[in-house]
Amino acid sequence: MIGNISTNSVYLPCIINMVKEEVNNYQERTSLLTMDKAIRKAHIIREKYTKEASLRLEAKGNWSLYAGSSVNTINRATPILTGNGSGSFFLSVSTYSRIYFELVCGTERLLLSERHLPMAGGYNFRDLGGFRTTDGRYTKWGKLFRADELSNLTADDLKYLSSIPVTSVIDFRAQSEARRSPDKLPPTVHFTYPIAITPGNLSSEGIQSNMLKTNIDSHMKHMNRLLVSNPACVRAFRIFFAIVQNNLSAPLIFHCSAGKDRAGMATALVLFALGVDEATVMDDYLMSKIYLSDKYDAFIAKYPRAESIFTVKRMFLQAGINQIKREHGSIMNFLTRELKVDIVRMRRLYLE
Repeated sequence: MIGNISTNSVYLPCIINMVKEEVNNYQERTSLLTMDKAIRKAHIIREKYTKEASLRLEAKGNWSLYAGSSVNTINRATPILTGNGSGSFFLSVSTYSRIYFELVCGTERLLLSERHLPMAGGYNFRDLGGFRTTDGRYTKWGKLFRADELSNLTADDLKYLSSIPVTSVIDFRAQSEARRSPDKLPPTVHFTYPIAITPGNLSSEGIQSNMLKTNIDSHMKHMNRLLVSNPACVRAFRIFFAIVQNNLSAPLIFHCSAGKDRAGMATALVLFALGVDEATVMDDYLMSKIYLSDKYDAFIAKYPRAESIFTVKRMFLQAGINQIKREHGSIMNFLTRELKVDIVRMRRLYLE
């Protein structure tokens, strides 16, 4: 028991160009190394419903791809695929299990897996692995996952998550949200932590309340400020980090309803703690606009005033970041003094 936290087992055409630009910026920041490198970009893509995998690669020279069920069990003796130069390549690997890869090109080696998980019953489900830090290291794959609601996961989704295997789940939703849409969890989950954070509530009551605001953009910025200044929210994130810093907690999923506000701020704070630069953190945050489009675009088309409630904008997260800097001088001060983050421990646990 941590505090009162249970540990039971348990839109549109007019913005298409802008969206494409955000995707390109994100991919450049997350996979671009330096122009003289042999591996320029490398992504593992999983199809949402079939879960078939492919490698999308920009490289020069001969390369080999190795695979395994975990980073530690990658078979580096026999490649599953070899090639020369760039392209998109189908990968003959299990559609039911999470696979990790090592791409070797000359003297370069890069660990890979799918960033966006292929959840047929989910939308904004992502691995926090593969981000380059300011000191040249990378965040570990397969340890920390952010998500939207887990109530619609399919049997195949759960089988896939079991192969990781996910062992802990943190739910940032309010009790009313959780009761209305209870989580579906794989049998490998042994610990569940309900840490309710009220700002960001996307229950019907929360949506109706938000739509009454005169300026919804201003409201969303205010909400992000609250996430890092309201005492109850700060306490919730302090508990969150206490769990994340327990070396028995991972592989761990943390989620809310859309995976963009509460989980979005949590992700930003984790990446900052691990030494990821602010521009990369922001680019990752903005990807929720892409991943949630299938989930909310029809509603936004019907109620365009509600767009800001169901998407992300740079100014939203920036408002929270600026709030931290105003109150604490730096993000690191906030992490270590207010949230009691042990930076050395976090980086030992979650960096390669």
